[in-house]
Amino acid sequence: MATKATVYKASVQVSDMDRNHYQSYELTLALHPSETEERMMVRLAAFALLADEKEGGEQLSFTKGISTEDEPDLWQKNYSDEILLWVELGQPDEKRLRKACGRAKEVIVVNYNDKSDIWWEQNKGKNSRFDNMRVLRFPEAQVEALAKICTRSMQLNVTIQDSEMWISGELGECAMTPMWRGEQ
Repeated sequence: MATKATVYKASVQVSDMDRNHYQSYELTLALHPSETEERMMVRLAAFALLADEKEGGEQLSFTKGISTEDEPDLWQKNYSDEILLWVELGQPDEKRLRKACGRAKEVIVVNYNDKSDIWWEQNKGKNSRFDNMRVLRFPEAQVEALAKICTRSMQLNVTIQDSEMWISGELGECAMTPMWRGEQ
């Protein structure tokens, strides 16, 4: 018998002063049996950093993710089912990136551990040919701190200002410094 995903609920208040975006979200996240809480919380942090009100109501949303080969971790689709944004966590291979860049208008890869520095150095030349792809990095120590505020039912406040994120919840708070690789 296969182990089922664990369901987490998150009430997230986003105050993004950099983009003038202020919104509350009621989110349901499924923690796949092979996924860590750190990775799930990175999905949540990426959502808070990238979510906004799009024209026509197209919203960033979680997908089936890690258990589905044809979907990213997060995506934003329009009413015509076109993929506007494809968000992939980890260090995807070139084949997966080619597929993502061919299907979506914009692709964001989110690195979240120190091993990703090796991936970046080995692949930045190949990845530079994808005009619609950017790579975001969260430092591993900050991701570990973020995981410590994870609970099955979370109420989180996310403040984003001057490219810094502050995330607070019932179990504490953490600061995160997302960095766009290759951009100065």
